[in-house]
Amino acid sequence: MSDRLNSAQLMELENKYGAHNYHPLPVVLSKGEGVYVWDVEGKKYFDFLSAYSAVNQGHCHPRIVGALVDQARTLELTSRAFYNDCLGPYEKFITGYFGYDKVLPMNTGAEGVETAIKLCRKWAYKVKGVPENEARIVVCENNFHGRTSSIISFSTDPVARREYGPYMPGFIIIPYNDLDALAKALEDPNVAGFLVEPIQGEAGVYVPDEGYLKNASEVCKSRNVLFIADEVQTGIARTGKMLACDWEEVRPDILILGKALSGGVYPVSAVLADDPIMLTIQPGEHGSTFGGNPVASKVGVVALTVVKDENLADRAHEMGLIFREEMKKIESHMIEIVRGKGLLNAIVIKPMNGKTAWDVCLKMAENGLLAKPTHDHIIRFAPPLVITEGQLKEAIEIIKQSILSFSA
Repeated sequence: MSDRLNSAQLMELENKYGAHNYHPLPVVLSKGEGVYVWDVEGKKYFDFLSAYSAVNQGHCHPRIVGALVDQARTLELTSRAFYNDCLGPYEKFITGYFGYDKVLPMNTGAEGVETAIKLCRKWAYKVKGVPENEARIVVCENNFHGRTSSIISFSTDPVARREYGPYMPGFIIIPYNDLDALAKALEDPNVAGFLVEPIQGEAGVYVPDEGYLKNASEVCKSRNVLFIADEVQTGIARTGKMLACDWEEVRPDILILGKALSGGVYPVSAVLADDPIMLTIQPGEHGSTFGGNPVASKVGVVALTVVKDENLADRAHEMGLIFREEMKKIESHMIEIVRGKGLLNAIVIKPMNGKTAWDVCLKMAENGLLAKPTHDHIIRFAPPLVITEGQLKEAIEIIKQSILSFSA
């Protein structure tokens, strides 16, 4: 059907029959390979969003797709009512890969966060001794951990939160990158965890001060509070290390992963922790029909193997240095700030002559590169980590010329 329809017709179908909960760029994609995607008319683009960092290994990586296809032809889903021959090997692999005793497999990043919240609360009552229904979790302003009812309860984004109440209690919101505020919040003996993004992605790639994560982890340890890292977007080599927490040698008590855990070909997420935390959850207390299914298990092993085999963390670090250096050379009053780590970067756009970050993204798309604004005035740049230096420099030229066209 889609082969016979053009972009305008396909966008109209979505507008007519789909919920209006997204505002995409007016581009209809039909093919992807590596760092490139193509629209239905055959136009080629650099993908500088990577499905919000789900496609770190590049579009349609043959090894990952091969694992998906092979397992889907053999056994796709058993539920957790039975054992299957893929989950155990995957659990052994991923716990060894990241250095934890146990993993709880889920499907989406938001499910991973929900799982971590439940796990933290269960630990609070069974191990820390917090009175029942009194456990509290500290979170940060401008966070983005998903859009479930629980998660938007501690969001400070009015768009995500408005008209969805009543909200779930049990959260303390503090400023991000503020150790004093964290220390004060942890004076509450009923605080069980601190949930934090090592870099706030949706907030505009806000990188905290050096030492923030290390010191936050240490103050949590001193107060018997779990340090919970949401690495759904920052993990799997995106920032130039396997985990963004690795930059400060921080080992989270609970680690949440998703997105690139499957290379973008299948919904796979995971929560990792050691036995004293993970074993507080017993049979029947948490689960998912699809969590830990055979396809996800096979895909997860291969996706993580590709990251190491292709040295994607090192490449992200090296390409990120080049990207930020070149962005800072662009002589335009539209660029206020360039920031990021590895290949998770952003530029803060100052409107010029009525033109905003959205207009810049439209111009870049016209010139063959796809990126998306966040919070109206920030553009996030996160290409697949397989990008070569030659491809990166070609993409940088597109970004440069697109921005400069507004000041010509």
